[in-house]
Amino acid sequence: MKLLRVITSFKGKESMSFQLGNAIVEKIKTQHPEIDTVIRNLTKDEIPHLNELHFNSFMTPAQNLSAELKDAISYSNDALEELLPADILVIDVPMYNLSIPSSLKAWIDHIVRVGITFRYSENGAEGLLKDKKVFLAIASGGIFSEGPLKEFDLTEKYMRNVLGFLGITDITVFRVEGSAIPQFKDEALPKALQSVAAYSL
Repeated sequence: MKLLRVITSFKGKESMSFQLGNAIVEKIKTQHPEIDTVIRNLTKDEIPHLNELHFNSFMTPAQNLSAELKDAISYSNDALEELLPADILVIDVPMYNLSIPSSLKAWIDHIVRVGITFRYSENGAEGLLKDKKVFLAIASGGIFSEGPLKEFDLTEKYMRNVLGFLGITDITVFRVEGSAIPQFKDEALPKALQSVAAYSL
């Protein structure tokens, strides 16, 4: 088995999404000690935001790629080389301004490739990344999974939608919530870690 861990917070080890993601990975390893783990740290190995050159490289047949286009497509190819063999993904998702980090969005833009991760058929779009399991480690200062702020949460909804578009529907979400709220902040991370410990793979 292969596991791909995607790290996205610029806070490093202090990040609550990072700590939650670590707990998920360790939980998986207790059940699958032989699992091969690949780590993609998007804050240390940045993927550029999608631009016209990248898009043109995706649309150009491999045999027609210029040197410039080969360089442009290399970011996507490297990301896909890690993604495609993975059986399990653990993705850290800190909430930045109600949404996902731009580094994570850039990674997504480079893995959404027609003919590789999805295709169009007579029935419309079809995801090609089936039989993968994803764990999302979402962290937010407020409480967004329920209550009056739920409609503002663009993290889980977007991740479920884009992963589902690629054919990945087996998604489990763990959350650190309320870390910026005085009455909840001390228990936010311990509560999330307990939920991972109690989870049955």
